[in-house]
Amino acid sequence: MKQITALLSVSDKTGIVDFAKALAARGVKLLSTGGTAKLLKDEGLRVTEVAEYTNSPEILDGRVKTLHPKVHGGLLARRDDENHLRTIAEHGIDTIDLLVVNLYPFQQTIAKADCTFADAVENIDIGGPAMLRAAAKNHGTEKGGVTVIIDPSDYAEVLEELDQKGETSYALRLRLATKVYAHTAAYDGAIAAYLSSLEAAEPAQHETPAQSTWPGIITVQMKQQQAMRYGENPHQSAAFYIDTNTRAAGLLSTYKQHQGKELSYNNIADADAAWECVRSFKVPACVIVKHANPCGVAMAEGPLQAYQKAFKTDPTSAFGGIIAFNREVDLATAQAVSEQFLEVLLAPAYSKDALAFLANKKNVRVLEIPAGDGRNAFDAKRVGGGWLIQDPDLTPLDPTQIEVVTKKQPTEKQMKDLLFAWQVAHFVKSNAIVFCADGMTMGVGAGQMSRLDSSRIAAIKADANGLSLKDTAVASDAFFPFRDGLDVVVEAGANCVIQPGGSIRDDEVIAAADEHGIAMVFTKMRHFRH
Repeated sequence: MKQITALLSVSDKTGIVDFAKALAARGVKLLSTGGTAKLLKDEGLRVTEVAEYTNSPEILDGRVKTLHPKVHGGLLARRDDENHLRTIAEHGIDTIDLLVVNLYPFQQTIAKADCTFADAVENIDIGGPAMLRAAAKNHGTEKGGVTVIIDPSDYAEVLEELDQKGETSYALRLRLATKVYAHTAAYDGAIAAYLSSLEAAEPAQHETPAQSTWPGIITVQMKQQQAMRYGENPHQSAAFYIDTNTRAAGLLSTYKQHQGKELSYNNIADADAAWECVRSFKVPACVIVKHANPCGVAMAEGPLQAYQKAFKTDPTSAFGGIIAFNREVDLATAQAVSEQFLEVLLAPAYSKDALAFLANKKNVRVLEIPAGDGRNAFDAKRVGGGWLIQDPDLTPLDPTQIEVVTKKQPTEKQMKDLLFAWQVAHFVKSNAIVFCADGMTMGVGAGQMSRLDSSRIAAIKADANGLSLKDTAVASDAFFPFRDGLDVVVEAGANCVIQPGGSIRDDEVIAAADEHGIAMVFTKMRHFRH
């Protein structure tokens, strides 16, 4: 292996000692700075400090230590350019072949509740990004270049290539350089977002500054997870990207696919709708989704019973749908769902015999999503030339805010049915009307331009599936603007209603409920879902 010089300067010390020892064992010359140099020396490694190498001390409380021609010349000199090599030789500059750097923890610092403006500014790394960008730019050609590492998970692969080839391959150097530019872009984006969120024109250095809810600049970084055959329709191209800053357990992007065909654009969109709905329940539940809308939701003592109830809501729409559970899928449940045609099955876990059985259904996409309470930082909708950004609609219903507005009070059972219906309506496209009884959806009206039409459709679908709506509870995601929608759901059989309230005709709707002799409650919050 040819002589290699490595510069190591890291904030995240994970694995750095073992990596440095491995490099030293392979004859690599080690340069380092500050705390990293001390750590490596304390471990008995022979390390040259950058200040010694450059003959220029660290100054300005460490703000300037690697911003030096002997560092950047060693990183940027092209190995295939004789003029570059002659120039650095004339100035006593050695090539730096391997750079290991990770940056000051800016994001972690500003996440602290007591972070002062001075703390935030001091954790803006300057020398680190400069070195990273220089090394990444000079990742080189097949004839050689700089290997740059920003992630400790890449240490092993670099060592493996050094052992096999005596140097790193161009393919590895290019991949690591790409990773660096993505990281520094996200790092700069976080700084811009923080600074543009400060409300004071001149924030006090040693005080925690006030910040606006939304920064003036938002930078979102996404990594391609999968290129797709096509998008929502065959004439559209598409790919699935994951948010690199939102990989928390419980979110769809953390899925593991056990089997089945490659996920399509519509599969992923519908799977997310099903998963977000089912994971909102604390008890065993099943959600069946078709075209982004729940067509059957139920809770029960176990997943099999929940599925059987959910399927009864609308067997026709369930054909070719997405089925999600919030509990482990056992063999009996796997056998039951396999009796119908389904596209995707989601759950936090599967028993071994369930997976063995499902393996016979080769086209079924079986996804496992780790349980967790991860959430998106924000929701976004693309519009012409811009984006609409908002908080996710995750605010739970406050029971103390529920107001009974009718003469008739809901019974304990009715209130339980109302709360279940309300939870389901949260995930149904507006205008949403949901009939429920005994922990099961009985009729769903979704996505209509008129709430009256949604009410009629929900009743029609229940009738078509042989379900009686007598003594059901109804949830409406937003207020009834007129009494006609209420009249329809009561005539269909509902004996209690939950809705936000807030219409200028609330009095008219309340009077209609009293006229029908039903109970109605207001939540004082709505769940539009466009």
